[in-house]
Amino acid sequence: MISKTHESPASAVPVSKGAQAVFAVLGALSVSHLLNDLIQSLVPATYPVLKVSFGLNFAQIGLITFIQSMTASILQPFVGFFTDRRPQPYSLVAGMTFTLIGLLCIAFAPSYGVLLCAVAIVGSGSSVFHPEASRMARAASGGQHGLAQAIFQVGGNLGAASGPLMAALVVAPEGQRSLAFFSVAAMIAIVILTKVGRWYKSHPLARPGAQQAARAAATSPVSRGRTIAAIGILLVLIFSKYFYMASLTSYFPLYLIHRFHLSVRVAQMHLFIFLGAVAVGTLIGGPLGDRIGRKLVIWGSILGILPFTLMLPAASLAATGVLTAFIGLILASAFSAILVYAQELLPARVGTVAGLFFGFAFGMGGIGAAILGRWADIAGLDVVYRACSYLPALGLLAAFLPDIEKKRPFVLRASG
Repeated sequence: MISKTHESPASAVPVSKGAQAVFAVLGALSVSHLLNDLIQSLVPATYPVLKVSFGLNFAQIGLITFIQSMTASILQPFVGFFTDRRPQPYSLVAGMTFTLIGLLCIAFAPSYGVLLCAVAIVGSGSSVFHPEASRMARAASGGQHGLAQAIFQVGGNLGAASGPLMAALVVAPEGQRSLAFFSVAAMIAIVILTKVGRWYKSHPLARPGAQQAARAAATSPVSRGRTIAAIGILLVLIFSKYFYMASLTSYFPLYLIHRFHLSVRVAQMHLFIFLGAVAVGTLIGGPLGDRIGRKLVIWGSILGILPFTLMLPAASLAATGVLTAFIGLILASAFSAILVYAQELLPARVGTVAGLFFGFAFGMGGIGAAILGRWADIAGLDVVYRACSYLPALGLLAAFLPDIEKKRPFVLRASG
């Protein structure tokens, strides 16, 4: 049974010393995130199937990702801004309902135009889900913000990793309409999120006036100018991370098929390994940021993959698998650290920050997929991967982030 947290009404950012993480809520949010991102990741994972079904080129494939990512990104800051003032405990249920409808429309889309509309519906569902789910995770964190975000994020990463696996096992042999089987996942998520919404509705932060009191009590640790500059640096790092990620999540199976002549199923398995490493890296990054500081984690996770990305374009098939696993493991530790760092810069705007960074991340993924798809049509995937290998060098900018936190001992605290 989901228990209530012990946070005070004004604890949108600060948490009382006796507060404890509500792991039942964090687990429910993580599982829901898994199911949401499983459905979201099925779209790019089924590109080889959709490419044959609709006779698509790389630019048209990129447009699908662009539409999904943009609809999943544009609304998110507005959703977060609105819920900073008026929390919506059951908004996650509404978002998952959109995802369910969009998935069924994709499964039975008769034309490319209908497919694009269906993808937009799926993306809209995601835009509603992430900002408020991130806020609920913070409310249930008991002050262990990095750990809470990591638990929440790892569900999404596991879902994203499962998409290619499910596409290989179900969609590739059964075809486009088999996507309808995954509507069961959306229905399960709706049930779970209804229970989470009931918990959050009774939480002090969901009460009228609580958000205004929390915003009035919260202050930024640095000046406004330094805050704006730091947010700008973080957004550049998000650009680096997700533009590079787009080259792998959208085109990695096609790259493997093109370069190493693999089957669709084997190529999807390689993508699954990469995304599995992403999930593990996410779970490590959040608690590590709580312990050693988020700035150091941000620095190491972006810049740390540069040697591996530079080696990847010339690697053999076996080396490619190893390199992409290391890239996913290291790079994934960045997002939880970036998000919590940004929320600590703007403690009165937790939902807005979550919406901004989730939205920008998805937007960069979509824009990256569209640009890289068009570029691949003109120059080839090999050229794209060589050029993208330099993007992690932007991690050097992390050196200019202000020091806003002290290193602290790593302690797990659980409710009841």
